[in-house]
Amino acid sequence: MKFTLSWLKDHLDTSEPLDSILAALTRVGLEVEGVENPAARLGGFRVARVLTAAPHPQADKLQVLTVEAGPEVNGGAPLQVVCGAPNARAGLVGVFGTAGATVPANGMVLRVAAIRGVESNGMMCSSRELELGDDHDGIIELASDAPVGTAFADYAGLDDAVIDVSITPNRPDCMGVRGIARDLAAAGLGTLVPLTVPDVPGEGPGPDVRIEDEAGCPAFYAQAVAGLTNGESPEWMRRRLRAIGQKPISALVDITNYLTVDLGRPLHVYDRAHLTGGLVARQAREGESVVALNGRTYTLAAGMTVIADDVAVHDIGGIMGGAHSGVSAATTDVIIECAYFAPDAIARTGQKLALTSDARQRFERGVDPAFLDDGLAIATFLVREYCGGTASNVTRVGSPPVAMPSYAYDPARAATLGGLDVPADRQRAILESLGFTVSPEWQVTPPTWRPDVDGTADLVEEVIRIEGLDRVEGVALPRLSGVARPTATPEQKVERRLRRAAAARGLDEAVTWSFVAERHAAAFGGGDWTLANPISEELKVMRPSLLPGLLAAAERNLRQVAESVRLFELGRRYLAKDGAPHERATLGLVLAGDRRARGWREGKAAGFDAYDAKAEALALLAAAGAPVDNLQVMGEAGGAFHPGRSGTLRLGPKTVLASFGAVHPAVLRAFDLSGSVAAVELYLDSLPAKRGTGFMRAAYAPPALQPVRRDFAFLAPTALTAEALTRAAKGADKAAIVRARVFDVFTGTGVPEGQKSVALEVVLQPGEKSFTDAELKVVADKVVAAAGKLGASLRG
Repeated sequence: MKFTLSWLKDHLDTSEPLDSILAALTRVGLEVEGVENPAARLGGFRVARVLTAAPHPQADKLQVLTVEAGPEVNGGAPLQVVCGAPNARAGLVGVFGTAGATVPANGMVLRVAAIRGVESNGMMCSSRELELGDDHDGIIELASDAPVGTAFADYAGLDDAVIDVSITPNRPDCMGVRGIARDLAAAGLGTLVPLTVPDVPGEGPGPDVRIEDEAGCPAFYAQAVAGLTNGESPEWMRRRLRAIGQKPISALVDITNYLTVDLGRPLHVYDRAHLTGGLVARQAREGESVVALNGRTYTLAAGMTVIADDVAVHDIGGIMGGAHSGVSAATTDVIIECAYFAPDAIARTGQKLALTSDARQRFERGVDPAFLDDGLAIATFLVREYCGGTASNVTRVGSPPVAMPSYAYDPARAATLGGLDVPADRQRAILESLGFTVSPEWQVTPPTWRPDVDGTADLVEEVIRIEGLDRVEGVALPRLSGVARPTATPEQKVERRLRRAAAARGLDEAVTWSFVAERHAAAFGGGDWTLANPISEELKVMRPSLLPGLLAAAERNLRQVAESVRLFELGRRYLAKDGAPHERATLGLVLAGDRRARGWREGKAAGFDAYDAKAEALALLAAAGAPVDNLQVMGEAGGAFHPGRSGTLRLGPKTVLASFGAVHPAVLRAFDLSGSVAAVELYLDSLPAKRGTGFMRAAYAPPALQPVRRDFAFLAPTALTAEALTRAAKGADKAAIVRARVFDVFTGTGVPEGQKSVALEVVLQPGEKSFTDAELKVVADKVVAAAGKLGASLRG
């Protein structure tokens, strides 16, 4: 949330410098995200007077001015300036940008230059060029007695620092400047200025309002003002709104926007001329629609809280008003709404409509339910002050939930729970300065603007953060005697080994969100769990796979011209099991870009393919202790992978340890990726469990005799897989054969159609004595027989 330093000082009587205020904000838990000084952007702009104005000799729409900008510019001597503004004339006092100044609107650095053959020494500026408004029809006109030569930022009061504070969701009271000032006053930065609530006399009956949806809108207060004029808001208000990035619109709109930021109290103003009958807070009917103030049409669902008249919906309750009843320059009679909306109802409606606003941010966190009368009185006073008109009496419907729980508090808990020994009197002073009621027996009642306080632990937090989190000393845990026992579980040990093995293979570890967009989850079969209150639409579904986050990360890296991306992540997938959330430990891996860079020896660059993915999967499974020699390659890896270029590694037909392969082109398009991308998912919870063998590894015991290698050349059907042939060869004599692999495949001349030539290497390991020729022949015959059962035969 943004506010200016002078705005803060309206509520906080303090002489502390800006740096002390910023440090205190962060210290009490209101993290400062940034500070902007508008005066720094306007350093080269000064109040100047146009002395003469003459037509440009080479351009009909330009004038040549002589400008006086004070003794600090050109020694006080007039400067020649070329200007195209239609209102430029002798005697005008405006804003002059000197050579070297940077125009805020476009970043252009002013310099001495010739314009159509005439030298120009700077620029007379418009409001838009200085980002002070949208007016670009002419240059700024200041009062004729404005002091020439004065820095424009000083003259216009723009030397007011803008502070940007990050407000956590549990602090709705700090969504207004007054709440922030209250925290700073409690922290000793000054005194909270008492809030003046004006007495607004009313004439005649209040507006006709009623409630039909008490759950969504428990209280609805309203007051009418007739005979007003909706012109511009006062300059001080427009200046503050512009400083925090809001565009001034009109007095009525600016007043409600100002109070939203100033006091954290959203309000809404209806043009009475566009209403039919009274206003009612009710639930929307299925299919109703409303054109909101942002110009978009929203189709409403049953259950959403709306404000309507006898004919149509005019307000998405607590989120955004409707365009039809919005105020304009022609508005003369209004109804000011000050209602309390239930936070849960606001959050649900905002999520369904994908609609956010300043009002929603405050209502869904919880505004002060006891501030309806005061908020309405302040708003009505400002409307009458700046727009005139006559106010009606106030209509009050419903009852805001102002009852607050009370907690028995022990001051000793600040030391035992918070780690800081704070005297009891100081704790009482802190809580009372924050608005809490503290009885002599330490029964503490939170104020109505603090719905986040729930129990004594929260009271300790209030005391500690105001006293200073930086004062809490770090204390080491007590050391136990003796030798510490290992605490890592077998699963954690496996993850450690995998993390080290992946890094050793040149992979970079990534940590991505556990939430993904619905469209990305859909590419991997859809997510089983959708968040009820996502932080954004792009992070709405608990990830069913680690690959969406890694693919998105790969796309970002490739967009930044990375040539080769090799990422892995150890995390959890979130699935459903018997209707309940189920987390599965998983390792995801993505290979994108170039596997091999182009070169004079290598030739063209080469991308990653399914074999690269399989190699990584086998290497990592081996590091995890899986029996890789016993794994089978079976089937396709799923719809997210390319058919025919993917597979699964299984321990038996049912236990899937990994999926690997090239990513499906449709999935790549969903992530704005192109080319060949390979991926792997290792399912760590499917790895076979091993009993612990202590800290020591088994002793290295190499075979006493050398292995024997035999090569076989088979004619095999084209459809026969290498995995099936090697498995059959290894199973021909399990006692003697330790390995088998295909080292060559050939098709073409000399090989019958529908067949291929497969060269197979078989490794035999003798035990206590070497093999005899007869024993080797027996084993060879077994290999040939096993291959024959698959339709393969020895080549002649």
